[in-house]
Order: sequence, then C-alpha cells, then structure tokens
Amino acid sequence: MKKVKSFEINDLPIRTKIIVLLLVISILPSIAFGSLVNMAVDNIIEKQASEHTLQLIGQANKSLESYGETMQDVSYLISFNPDIIRFLHGDEDLDSNDNYQLKKFLQGFTTVNPEIAGILVINEEGNYLSNELYPRNIKSLTEERWYQDAVENKGIFNFIGHPADRSLKSHVNYTDHEIVSGARAIVDPESEKVIGVVLIDLKLRVISEIIEDVRLGKSGYLMVIDDEGEVIYSPQGSLVDSIQLSWFKSDSPNSFSKKINGRNMQFIYRKSPFTNWTTIGVFSTTESVMEVRQVNFYIISILFIVLAFVIGVSYYLSYSMSKPINQLNSVMKKVESGDLSIRYRGNRADEIGMLGRSFNNMIEQINKLIALMQIQGRQKRDAELQALQAHIKPHFLYNTLDTINWMSRKKGALDVAELVESLSQLFRIGLSKGNDIIPLEDEIEHIHSYLKIQKARYKDKLNYSVSVDPELNNIEVVKLVLQPIVENAIYHGIKERRGPGNISITVEAAEGNLVMYVKDDGIGMSEERLSRLNEGLAVSFDRLEETRKKNSIGYGVMNVQARIKLTFGEPYGLSVESIQGKGTTVKILLPLNTNK
Repeated sequence: MKKVKSFEINDLPIRTKIIVLLLVISILPSIAFGSLVNMAVDNIIEKQASEHTLQLIGQANKSLESYGETMQDVSYLISFNPDIIRFLHGDEDLDSNDNYQLKKFLQGFTTVNPEIAGILVINEEGNYLSNELYPRNIKSLTEERWYQDAVENKGIFNFIGHPADRSLKSHVNYTDHEIVSGARAIVDPESEKVIGVVLIDLKLRVISEIIEDVRLGKSGYLMVIDDEGEVIYSPQGSLVDSIQLSWFKSDSPNSFSKKINGRNMQFIYRKSPFTNWTTIGVFSTTESVMEVRQVNFYIISILFIVLAFVIGVSYYLSYSMSKPINQLNSVMKKVESGDLSIRYRGNRADEIGMLGRSFNNMIEQINKLIALMQIQGRQKRDAELQALQAHIKPHFLYNTLDTINWMSRKKGALDVAELVESLSQLFRIGLSKGNDIIPLEDEIEHIHSYLKIQKARYKDKLNYSVSVDPELNNIEVVKLVLQPIVENAIYHGIKERRGPGNISITVEAAEGNLVMYVKDDGIGMSEERLSRLNEGLAVSFDRLEETRKKNSIGYGVMNVQARIKLTFGEPYGLSVESIQGKGTTVKILLPLNTNK
C-alpha cells in the first residue's frame, strides 16, 4: 500500500506562503483591533448612558428634596405658632374668630407655596384646623394610619406618598393619585408628648413638571416610587406598570436588568435619603444595542475594506517576489540538465538579485573548474607516463648498490659494504612499493640506516640511541616522519655544538596515541625562533605553506607536519620544546591504531 505523504508547510509554493503570511499578519491584528474597539465602544456607551441617567436622577432628586424641605419647613413654622399650640392643647378660650384667623394663617402658606394642595392640623382629641381639607365622615381622624405613623415618628417629618383609604376630602376635589402627603407630629417641649399632627398635601403636578420632560434615549423615562414600592409618579404610556422591591439587589447598587413583557429593560436608580423615595431611570437595552450595532457596522465595513486592500497588496507583493525566484529556478533546472551556458538575467538589487548574480558566478567557476580538470587530466596522464619511465632509475640505483655491496664484501671492505647496505636499505624503505603508510618497524629500520650513514660521516661527533616498545612494531605510521627531524637535529643541533652530541629516539604509547620523541643535546634555539616555529606548526593544513615561507621554517619539518595533518587530521602532528644551549625535543603525535 502506497504511503500517503503528510501535509507540510514547506511543500507549499513560496507565493502561497507569502500570501498567507501577509494575510495573517494583517487580518488577525485588524480583527483583534476591531474587537477591542467594539468592546471599548460598548463599555463607553454603557458607562455614558449610566452616568447620564444618574446625573438626571440626581437633578430630579434635588428638586424633589427641595419640595420636601419646603413641606418640612412649613410644618415647623406651623408648630411654632402660639395660637396653633393653644389649639393643640385644647384651649377653650379660642373662639370662632380665633379659628378663622388660624385658617387664614394656614391659607397663607398655600398662597405663598402654590405647590401645596392643603394643610391640616389636628390635636390628639381629634379636633382639626384646615384651609382646604375636611373629614368625609364623623370617624375620628386620630384613628387613621397617617396620624398614627406620624405619632410614632415623634417629630420627624414623614413622607407618606399617595394617600390611601383616607377619610379626608379637598375643596378642589383632588384624587388620591393627584397628591402626595407628608405628616409630622408636634411634640410639647416640656412634657415631650405628642400634642398633634400637621398633615400637608403636595400637588403631584410639581413632580411631573420636574421629570416628565426627561427622556432616556427614544422611549426611556424617569419614575418615582416610595419605600414600599408604590409608584409615586410614572409617565403615561410607561413601559413598566409596577416595580417590585425584590428587584433591588445589594450587589448592584445602581442598576439592574429585567425582561418585562418580552423586552429587555434596564433600570438605573438612586434613593433620596431625605424623602426615602427612589427615582428610577427606565429604558430598553435594545436602544443602546442599536448604537453598538451601528458602531459594529462601521468597524466591520472598515475591516472588509482593509481585507480587500491587504489581499490585493499580498497578491502583488507575492507575485513580485515569486516571479524572479521562479525564473532563477528555471535557470537552475536548465543547468541541472547540463546547459552551462545559461545565465540569470536580472538587475534587481535585493537578495534575489544577489542570489542570481552569485549563481552566475558559480556557473562561471564551474566552467573554469571543468576546464582546469581537463587540463589536469591531460597533465596527470603525462605525469603517469613520466613516472613510469622514471621508475626504472630508483630500481636501477637500488640494484647497482646491491651489486657494490656484494663486491665489497667479496674483497673484504666490510665498512664500505655496511655503508652501501645502509644506503640500499634507505632507498628500499623510501620506495616502499609506492605506499605512504608503512609499519613502525620499517620506519625504525629506515632511521637506523640513515643514522648509520651519518655515523660513518661524523664518527665520534655523533652518538644515538633508539628505544621502541616491541609491541608497537606492527602499528601503521606515515613513512619518513623521523628522518627529516633527525636530519634537523644533526645539522642544526649536534653539528653546531662543541664536542660529541647525542640523539635519542623514543617511541611509546600514551593516552591512546602513538608518541615519538626525537631529543638532542645540541645548541637548541632562541625563545623567539621556538615561538615562531610552534605558531607555524599550529596553523591549519591549508595555511602551512604560507606560514612556512613567512616564518622561515625548514621545508622538511613543514613537509612532515603537512603529511601528518593531511593523513590523520588537525589533532595530530609536531610540537617542539627547546632551551638555547641545552638542546631540543620534538614530539610527534600519531594515532595508535591506524589501518592502511
């Protein structure tokens, strides 16, 4: 069954990626910004509506409290009148003329304050004085609830609201819903007993004049209820017929929402501490929602415009960026098919143009390399032919030396025979059948042959010793690494000192590596030359020749270093320690287990 390749974003064309990227980085922030603006506008509209309604309610409450204070002040002025006090105490000396003057006194308040519908003063025996009010029947007014509530409040003005089941009638014939009442008990300052009650009726129209013109939105309005939830004032055509006190919750001190008759209604209220009446702003939540929807419409319209603009820009930018890439891709495919004459055509200054010019340079370099490889191929064939012809010479020399060796031994010239044999061994191991890697045993034999030849030349001037662990004989090493080092030790160390010199060669295994030490007691070298030498040996392989010429380092040493690094890598190679006048030690580090 063929395996279905899973979707990866890297498989998409670059134009698609650019379009998606531009859309994502532009649309998502736009949507987020629009949502934040929508939330902010919604909160601002709701907050402004609440603040505006509370401000109107506060102004209405101030006006209502002003009328309430007027009623209270009138009750105080009446209770301070001496003749009223005499009447309340039941003074029998008061005649009809006195009663007439008291009624005129009460009528003066209604004249000065036209918002007052009527005033009634009654003592504890049920006798009363009034300019507008009178009982409907012979039942004592002291038995009515408004009188008893006023007595219980003991001198505190009490706002009653609309009168209910009251046995009083007005000359103007006001209905109970056209007035609101307030009462205050008059207390004798000496006995601290209630001696009577002042009842004051306020015309409801003064309340309606305050709040009837207040509009909240298109259909919202203000209404007033008392502390028992009874409606004091509500405009005609109101959205809510009654208010329940259970709707007012302590966790929402200024507003609440209710669904009434299928409509979501918002209520914002504030209670007057003076009158104990609550003024409520009532309006439909759909009106504020309509404003929010209008703002949302504008935001969505702007988003669509931005979206259309972004899509157009993204298509244009993606085309302008993908077109040269596709052109470069087409050129690369032609080069891949073998056409190295094709070139990218374009004068763009951006990264794509730079890539195209680099591609052209690469093709030119490839053409040069191909031509160079062709030249080198011809040169290699010529070199192989010359090497084949020259290979005869070392073998001829080796065979000739072997013949001289046997002839010397036959004639008894053993010292000449040994010298020729050492030279023959030197050539044989140097050739090594063309191998660059040889056993350590052969490398040690090669250096023995070289030292024998040098010993024959320098006699007692040169002494040497070679110490090798026999277990290391089969370890593979790069050939001819010891001879150039020993040669330097002889010509630059032993030869320059006075008296005989010593060279010791030690080969051992240490920390998983093969370590060779070539130590001489020659003249050594200065710190400056030693520093230049170690710096030159420490550079990378590709800089060895440049460093050799710059620091005047011997060709043999750098050749050994180059062959070791080329064969085994940067961690291996030569390092030198030297003390001027005492000698030099060269350390050669090679891998311990090396396959051919």
